[in-house]
Amino acid sequence: MKYGVVIFATDYSIDPVTLGKACEERGFDSLWFPEHTHIPASRKTPWPGGADLPKEYWHTLDPFVGLSAVAAVTSKIKLGTGICLVVERDPITLAKEVASLDHLSNGRVLFGVGGGWNREEMENHGTDPRRRWKVMRERIEAMKQIWTEDESEYHGEFVDFDPLWSWPKPVQKPHPPVYVGGDAEGTFKRVVSYGDVWMPIGILLRDSIKEKMAKLNSMAADAGRGPIPVAIYGVAPRPEAIDSYIEAGVDACVFSLPSVGADQALSMLDGYAKVMETVDTAGT
Repeated sequence: MKYGVVIFATDYSIDPVTLGKACEERGFDSLWFPEHTHIPASRKTPWPGGADLPKEYWHTLDPFVGLSAVAAVTSKIKLGTGICLVVERDPITLAKEVASLDHLSNGRVLFGVGGGWNREEMENHGTDPRRRWKVMRERIEAMKQIWTEDESEYHGEFVDFDPLWSWPKPVQKPHPPVYVGGDAEGTFKRVVSYGDVWMPIGILLRDSIKEKMAKLNSMAADAGRGPIPVAIYGVAPRPEAIDSYIEAGVDACVFSLPSVGADQALSMLDGYAKVMETVDTAGT
């Protein structure tokens, strides 16, 4: 089992440099930063997590800036976008950002992607929420072309460009792994179509993870693909929770760290590390 940490890195929480060093020192495999470019003040779209939207949602740092700071002071820990809102970003620019981070970190990027939930936020970026899944597919396909071809081009309904040159190319070949978030209708089609790993939020899983993984891998086999790895996002830091995922064959568990200051964050990380050690020791 691999273990990661996800946090809404903000202008008031533990800074990315201190956090990145601490996670690597404690043996975590990955560190993940979510993103929201902004939150529309209208608040028309309900937050899936409840009535009151936590303030970290409109205080988040740009994930690529934050992860670049982490990359500069670490050497092993993987750097994840958890998740990147592809439907709110230009694909040519985003391809450059991902490739640049992979280049500077010597191949440590995990590219988590999703379509988002805030409809007004998407609309502010010119994306029709009803078409966001096709927009995301085309943008990811286009980025893969940019990452893997010396002279790339893409012609779709939402992304359309003639042959272009763009370097650096990612260190990881053919490109950083694409982690597709979600557990909604159509998620597995998206994972099989353009994803490398499925990354659902643990507390939002509708059915047994074993049943879900069996369905996903059946669809993958029908498409001529092998079994698809699974990373669970937002796992409770309890041995029994992790044991259930190990039994199911999950590849990675990512613990959620609240957007708190350095002292509290480091103390919580120590607790997560003890849980990780307990599980690993029991399994040996």
